[in-house]
Amino acid sequence: MRALNAAKGILAYLSLFLVLAAGSGVTAAEQKPELAIKGYDAVAYFKAGKAMKGSGSFTFLWHDMTWHFSSKENRDLFAASPGKYAPQYDGYCAWAMTESRLAITDPEVWKIVDGKLYLNCSREAYEKWSRDIPGHIKKADAIWKEKFGKK
Repeated sequence: MRALNAAKGILAYLSLFLVLAAGSGVTAAEQKPELAIKGYDAVAYFKAGKAMKGSGSFTFLWHDMTWHFSSKENRDLFAASPGKYAPQYDGYCAWAMTESRLAITDPEVWKIVDGKLYLNCSREAYEKWSRDIPGHIKKADAIWKEKFGKK
């Protein structure tokens, strides 16, 4: 009987360990995808020429992120060609990427260069990045590809 109780105790401990080791215990199906670019409409930068908040009524799931759009038309354009409208580096700061860092962006600080959308984390970061945009893009692209396996 004593051996049985000891075995039950060990099993209980192992079960608890596995639950804790798995993190929150939430399955992938239960996890809510990250909101891309703080809910801003990626297509609006190209079509309206300005940063615009999207709506939870018009969404699209891409790159494990939920993208919001200001209209059904913008959502459909994105869905047809996400790579055309999505910001570079999955929306992380273009300047920070030149330093091999991931930084959350301010969707109000942006620029389209050669048909691609780049976001920065602050006006100060944008000022540094804008001193040599072609050189910084080349450097950031190489870091993104090497370090994050994308692009």
